[in-house]
Amino acid sequence: MDRTPSAYRRVMLKISGEALMGDQGYGLHPPTVARIAQEVKAVHDMGAEICMVIGGGNIFRGLAGSAQGMERTTADYMGMLATVMNALGMQSQLEALGIHTRVISAIPMDQVCEPYIRRRAVRHLEKKRVCIFAAGTGNPYFTTDTAATLRASEMGCEAVFKGTKVDGVYDKDPNKFDDAKRYDTVSYDEALEKNLGVMDATAIALARDNKLPIIVFSLDAPGGFRSILAGEGTYTRVAS
Repeated sequence: MDRTPSAYRRVMLKISGEALMGDQGYGLHPPTVARIAQEVKAVHDMGAEICMVIGGGNIFRGLAGSAQGMERTTADYMGMLATVMNALGMQSQLEALGIHTRVISAIPMDQVCEPYIRRRAVRHLEKKRVCIFAAGTGNPYFTTDTAATLRASEMGCEAVFKGTKVDGVYDKDPNKFDDAKRYDTVSYDEALEKNLGVMDATAIALARDNKLPIIVFSLDAPGGFRSILAGEGTYTRVAS
């Protein structure tokens, strides 16, 4: 077990569903899920209490379904169910590593996961169980970014960690422009005004209202999540 103390007591890790599909283009790629689970374990071993929200875009994206003619609320509910599938996959990998994990759904489905009860979820965290919040907020028209910010606020998290494919927030796409500039820090208002793509506007506004920092980092960099909690690493901090 890593004895390095964590700079944070309780954190929310938000990752996209696409992060779980590796290079196969769809669904869950077990080696990729296992790698991310190892990243979570490294932080868990530091003593941090961990919440997670995983998107569902690797299986179904409600907005895309709506754009193709499907009724929006139905499409969004299908997307919520996709996040439950991803959460169960991550739970399986974490528990294979010996980490007690609870999948907690905003849509009750008692046979496969727990319903969302705030006080129970807090107690799980106090017992060092990883809590994976699934099914978004339980409401259509809200993204998993907003769900992550909401649950992080309810759980008393000290920051939302947004795992992406790049090591922070840039003024333009660093994969397309060699002169892209990475921000070390950026304000909530600047992220909104410049449409920097940190999270959707509702999530950023909710984080701003609750003074909840957003840490954007690369989930592809081995040990990246752990290094930030150890006071190192490369990332962008979105705050006041």
